[in-house]
Amino acid sequence: MTAIIGILTLVLGAWTLNFDEATSQLTATHENQVVISGTLGFESNGEKWSVGVARDAVTNRLAIMNPQGLVFGYVTFQVNGNRLELLFHHRTRQFYSGVFTFDGDIDFRPESFACRTTADCDEQVLTLGTGGADSRNNDTLFAREEDLAFQIHAAQCLLTTLGNGKYRFHLSGRIDQAAESTFVFNLEPNYLQRRYVPYYTPIDRKRCPSPPTGWMSWNIYFDKATAEDNLAEARIGKQYLQPFGMEFWSIESWQGNSDQLPVSKFYNTNLEVNEKQFPEGMKKLADDIRALGFRPGLWMAPFGTGNEEFYQEHKDWFLHDSDGNPLGTWNGKYTLDPTNPEVHEQWRKIFDTAAHDWGYEFFKIDGMSAGPGYCAHFFEDPKVRAGFMDPDCPNPFERCVRTFREGIGPDRVFLACQGHVTGPEAEFADASRIGSDIVHPNSPVKWANILQQAGRTLNQIFTHNIVFFADPDTLMVNEALNIEEARVTTTVVSLPGQMMFSGDKLAELPMERMRLLQQTLPVCDVHPMNLYPYFSMLPVWDLKVARDFLNWDVVALFNWSDNEQEIRFSFDELGLDPQMEYTLYEFWTNRNCGTAQNEFALSVPARAVRLLAVHPLQPVPQFLSSDRHITQGAVDLTALHWDESALTLTGNVKLVAGNPTTLRFRIPENFVFQDARTSAARCELSTQQEDDGRILAVKLICEESRDVDFTLTFGQ
Repeated sequence: MTAIIGILTLVLGAWTLNFDEATSQLTATHENQVVISGTLGFESNGEKWSVGVARDAVTNRLAIMNPQGLVFGYVTFQVNGNRLELLFHHRTRQFYSGVFTFDGDIDFRPESFACRTTADCDEQVLTLGTGGADSRNNDTLFAREEDLAFQIHAAQCLLTTLGNGKYRFHLSGRIDQAAESTFVFNLEPNYLQRRYVPYYTPIDRKRCPSPPTGWMSWNIYFDKATAEDNLAEARIGKQYLQPFGMEFWSIESWQGNSDQLPVSKFYNTNLEVNEKQFPEGMKKLADDIRALGFRPGLWMAPFGTGNEEFYQEHKDWFLHDSDGNPLGTWNGKYTLDPTNPEVHEQWRKIFDTAAHDWGYEFFKIDGMSAGPGYCAHFFEDPKVRAGFMDPDCPNPFERCVRTFREGIGPDRVFLACQGHVTGPEAEFADASRIGSDIVHPNSPVKWANILQQAGRTLNQIFTHNIVFFADPDTLMVNEALNIEEARVTTTVVSLPGQMMFSGDKLAELPMERMRLLQQTLPVCDVHPMNLYPYFSMLPVWDLKVARDFLNWDVVALFNWSDNEQEIRFSFDELGLDPQMEYTLYEFWTNRNCGTAQNEFALSVPARAVRLLAVHPLQPVPQFLSSDRHITQGAVDLTALHWDESALTLTGNVKLVAGNPTTLRFRIPENFVFQDARTSAARCELSTQQEDDGRILAVKLICEESRDVDFTLTFGQ
């Protein structure tokens, strides 16, 4: 520690502090390459006081001085490990009050994002982000690659993302007769690993750069889909969904004896194929799927089998009770011993064959962690463990999941069904089925299934796009649901940026329902902004969109009940400035909802959702919404610029060949729309003024998929 006039340097554990009295600049540097640098300030009764080096022999604190230079208080520094506290307190005579501020910048990790790690007991808003999105409620910076959290606590904390791991901050807190303020900075390694995810491993984005999308048969065909059924669906998918970004076509119930439930009787362990439904074999089907432009996927339930002959031939591979009776699970009448090395060799063999001989690129591996009949739980039973070849094996389930990854190889996508963040799936899988089946066997999708899908999303979305991509099960939008219910499940699946696998008979979908699927593709790159689970049905979900040219919110208002309800939120709850005025546009009903300040409420029908684009109100023409995707511009709008001198709004939008996109804009009362144009060849543009001329709808349609620029001209 050294001190000279007006300058203080302290080394306190992992932190080094430097203060320059001339500028009131405090820089705190952590040994793990985190730098905080900003200006300390204090104001009392409208007067600016100063902060300087202490005027006495105690040189490891700062002094708070009134305008006459008298010391009335101190700033002391306390360090406990990675935790740095700045305590602002009185000297002795407590007859003044004021507000401390600390304004500056933080240099953290390039791949980090701002979020929240301190929960409130009465929260009703799930907060999500895409891009460098910010919220006035954020209190943490989180680096996914390192599981590193940098937490900041103050009476008021505002974080602003600058990009490339740099942030601006404003902290403030009062000191008066009743309270003394503290600013806290805490660098916490292994934040999620210590709390929820013991096998924390960030997503391998070279192998799986975004949430997988595709189609699978079981929820509508159940176990009856044939090779031709799958290919017929794929041909429709190629026409209507592939242009929007659908990637995989995944095959279910293909094993021998798999044409009728239960799964426990399927021939799951030896690659025997159901020849009645798949007469040309699985390699031919993979080739046919790939020829249609999709990547082939395969469902497997490898922990056991219903094949009596295979069991008799490999009896010592299977688990038995103390009387010698075979132990069964959901996965098989006969369950494999996870501690037997020969079993692991068999698993490697069948997965390697399916991946590299047959050519499947996506594996949905079932039977993992859903409940007692699934193997993560089953292997923990002391009676079951007593039958292991190695009863002392500490990690049988981990060994299984590791072997599955070894078998399919490092270049295949692995969906754990169901996968838990608390288990080894987080290390070895790319994606996790977080929800139970969206339908019951041989039954249509029902509202109760949608509620469960939403509840599982709320509970587990906090690790999505961090350790693996969340799979809420297939998106079913057929007419077993009314249109409002179909919009609910579409929003639940898509707004948080989860995996989107369709499961309907595509030829039977009306175009209104097919469009719901199209409006989820491609999946938007969304991360959670509240890094903790929820255990109740939050009615408000807020996706914060940050783009280089514009920031806005997409706010879902869910009515989970059977009666019409008014859903209300404050802008403060959304982490927005409640003093500002906002303009709101509703996506599903194409309705201009006007402007609001401080709070907003909307009546939502029973079992329905309303999806609002929320923008700060501008005095000039402004973008409101796009009908291309439920994120209302986040995946299709790529540029936007207002030219004040020319009174033009120019932009660029991604179009899908032959599919119209309508962009909507708000026109203030002192502006008049004059003209719209695009320079793109073979692209049609048309306009329509709505809501007494205050809303301009601009429809664009192009013969090919491409980026299209547009220019809107206004007069005054």
